[in-house]
Parts: sequence; C-alpha cells; structure tokens
Amino acid sequence: MALLYGLLWRLLLLLVHINRALVVWLRVRLWGWKRRLWERAMAGLLLPVALAGFPDHQKTTNQNPDANTSPGTAKRLACRRSRWLSDGRSLEKLPVHIGLIVTEEEPSYTDIANLVVWCMAVGISYVSVYDNHGTFRKNNSRLLEEIVRQQQDLLGGDGSKCNVEFLSNGADKHHVVSCRPTVKVLSPEDGKQSIVQAARQLCRSVENKEKGSKDISVSMLDVLLRESRNVPDPELVVKFGPVDSTLGFLPWHIRLTEFMSLPSHRNVSYEDLLGILQRFDSCQQRLGQ
Repeated sequence: MALLYGLLWRLLLLLVHINRALVVWLRVRLWGWKRRLWERAMAGLLLPVALAGFPDHQKTTNQNPDANTSPGTAKRLACRRSRWLSDGRSLEKLPVHIGLIVTEEEPSYTDIANLVVWCMAVGISYVSVYDNHGTFRKNNSRLLEEIVRQQQDLLGGDGSKCNVEFLSNGADKHHVVSCRPTVKVLSPEDGKQSIVQAARQLCRSVENKEKGSKDISVSMLDVLLRESRNVPDPELVVKFGPVDSTLGFLPWHIRLTEFMSLPSHRNVSYEDLLGILQRFDSCQQRLGQ
C-alpha cells in the first residue's frame, strides 16, 4: 500500500511539473506573438514615411518636409507627436538629463537614434549616449545623420521644433543642428580619465604656487569637472545589455542617479522607454537619507 501511495505521489509531482512547464511555454509564446504583432503594426505605420524618403524625393523633402506627405500620414504623425508630448506632461518627474549606456558589442545606430528622438519628443533636454569602446564617439557623424533622419521620419515636418546640439565632449568641437535639446556622445575618456586630468590640473596649480595645498577641496574638484561638462547630472540612466556594470560612465556625476535596465537596445520600442520613465516617475529617491 505504501508503495502505491509513493507512486501516486510521484505521479502528482510529475503532473505539477508538466503543468508549470506548459504555463511557462504559453507565456513565452504569447509574449513573442504580441511582440511580432506590435512590430508589424509599427512597420505598417512607418512604411509611408520611409517611402517618402527615397533619393528621388530627398531634395524636395529637405526643402519642404510636408510637401509630399499624404493627409493620412500627416495626421498620423500629428497624433504621434501629440501623444508623446502628452505622455511627457503626464509624468510628475521627468528627467532633465537621461543617459543611455550600450553594453552590447554591435550597436544599432537606428535604434539609438529612435531612443534619442523619443526622449526629445517627450520633453527631455539632455541625452547622453555612451558605450565602453567609444564606438559612438568614433562614428559621431554617422549617429548624427541617423538622429536627423529618424527625427524627420518619426516627427515629420514638425521635427524642426525638436532642435539638436550634438556635442562630442566638453573640449572638442561640436556639430550644431540648432540649440536644443542636447545630444552628448560619451566614451570612457569622459569618466575616470576626466577626474585624473582635473586632479593633475589642481596639482599643477599648487606646484606653480597659484593655489595652496590647503585650498584643494572636493568642491574645487567638483567645479572643475562640471565646467568641462557644462550639462546637469543625469537623473536617470538606462543600461542596455546583459552586463551588470556602469562601465565607467561619468563616475563623478552619478551619485544621485537612478539606474534602470533593459535586455537590449535592439528593436527597443517607445513603450519600453515610456515604461522606464513611468518607473522613474513612481520611484522614491531618498538622496542618501
């Protein structure tokens, strides 16, 4: 009898495990189906805009962005702009400066450009793009071109209202499309290396007797580092990829920064970004208390 009970018990456990496996499988299938449905819907919405940007029409589009836009497409773009602006205004706590850290080996310029344009559309003033290998810094012109292209594709003729100042770093020359918002491309040189350079500058000032050793303080170092950046500290940083590290992203400027993660920057959607912003809006920052 005991042997029979034991067999029945094992059979029940097996059924429980099978049930759990089926539930997990169904959830994964449902999530994949929803994602594919969303991607197809977005492709259908963006297709008319993409077709309007072929080389034969590029000159006309640059001169008058709305000249070849159909009424239906113009209406969809207007609704999209209105929605994104409304989403930004609905948040009580919208970051002024957001950082985007890409930890993946192969960056997608289109997806990063989409993120930058979406950030601008909801009302974020400063966007910093960072990768550990300095890929975006080395190819900043390519990133700039992609941002301008996606700005036109996603925002249409109203894209000129979302102006871009594209800075390489605090010391280098910069490309300017217009005065705001600001897109800042960062690399590891802007992290620990900038602290080392500021410390050397203070040491030289003491060596040249411009300052005394007692004058050196944390606040003085802080002033030097902020003068070289000329942007506010990021309130929110979004990390893309499996690496659980900030990879040297502005170590001096992230003391009060909120960090959130997404699995990948590839095929990232506006809803993914909005979800991050809503989480940031609802989180309580104790600021060291």
